[in-house]
Amino acid sequence: MADDLFTPLRLASGAVLPNRIAKAAMEESLAGPGQLPDRRLFTLYRSWADGGTGLLITGNVMVHAEALTGAGGVVLDAAAPLEPFAEWAAAAKSGGAAVWMQINHPGRQVPSGMPGVVWGPSDLAVDVGRHSGRFSRPTAMTDRQIAATVERFATTSRRAAEAGFDGVEIHAAHGYLLSQFLSPLVNTRTDDWGGSPANRARLLLDVVRAVRAAVPARFAVAVKINSADFQRGGFDADDARQVIELLAPLGVDLVELSGGSYESPAMTGRPADGRTRAREAYFRDLAADLVRTSPLPLMLTGGITRRGTAEQVLADGVAVVGIGTALAVTPDLPHRWAAAGEAEQALRPVTWSDRTLASAAAMALVRRQMRRLADGRTPTPRTRPAVALLAELREQRKAVRRYRGWLDGRGPEAA
Repeated sequence: MADDLFTPLRLASGAVLPNRIAKAAMEESLAGPGQLPDRRLFTLYRSWADGGTGLLITGNVMVHAEALTGAGGVVLDAAAPLEPFAEWAAAAKSGGAAVWMQINHPGRQVPSGMPGVVWGPSDLAVDVGRHSGRFSRPTAMTDRQIAATVERFATTSRRAAEAGFDGVEIHAAHGYLLSQFLSPLVNTRTDDWGGSPANRARLLLDVVRAVRAAVPARFAVAVKINSADFQRGGFDADDARQVIELLAPLGVDLVELSGGSYESPAMTGRPADGRTRAREAYFRDLAADLVRTSPLPLMLTGGITRRGTAEQVLADGVAVVGIGTALAVTPDLPHRWAAAGEAEQALRPVTWSDRTLASAAAMALVRRQMRRLADGRTPTPRTRPAVALLAELREQRKAVRRYRGWLDGRGPEAA
């Protein structure tokens, strides 16, 4: 019999999740002065802490101050003060949930106009057709830069543990740096970091080893990978299966499955190749296939909004159900499910034919709800996508100015 949504889960490290419902990472873009968490993130996470979720995974926390997915990103590196992170962890844990910090490096997925560095396994730029100018062109990483990146992931993880977080999730999905190394379409290297699946996974495996060595034994270490990139010739389910097998002996507690990238935004339900169905649990079929051979417990994220769907995912053998957008609209959704209720509202759907703009608008709608929760207000899910996107662009412009000034004040890094 499948586990119930409200059954605790003990992980290999000894960490225990109070139930099987996780708030999946959503990029909040709510960094305060100094790229640090402040009262808005504390308020946002208290709203989720009070909602009954067993695991809260933060949005991207960046390991490299000069490489952000967006100018509103939080940075935890060797120079960041720990006090704001300790307050963030305490706010998230105030309702009894475990809290994990998602840690990330954008690689080549850096918006144009951002200061800092743009790196990738190769010098191939993000290709989103006529919108490609929205991203900067990367330079291929040197061995020294790769080694420094591994160390940055370890440093961020160690400091997250010191701040009171219960674990980290290493982001190797959605076309960010570690996902780029995994992808045969993006990683065209001919050295030890490219070519074979094992070589393409080498950076991720080195990061996991360094992180596990830097944190306490009972500190959870998770990895988020794509079930598939949804691009012809890209990372696919067979690659995901191999990566999970390679991760198994390294002390990983959980692997989260998602899918897509900026080039094929399947994580918003709009893949470039049309291979996901427009329904809840976008990646359920792939997860059900992977769970049969996985030596590690799996978490599935992508489009889940109803308890019945979540229970079906658990029945497939998945250990944890990740909820994103639905919790931005209804932060107490787990409590509602426990009382046999459901969400009463949903975001207005984005039906634009332009996949890139539609994905950006969908993310803007979600961020609008998170900003309202962070300000102590109620969500407005019926906001029109165009209104949300224009507001998001204004927020981004202000954030870029703040980030540029902060980065200039720090000075350039050695690596």
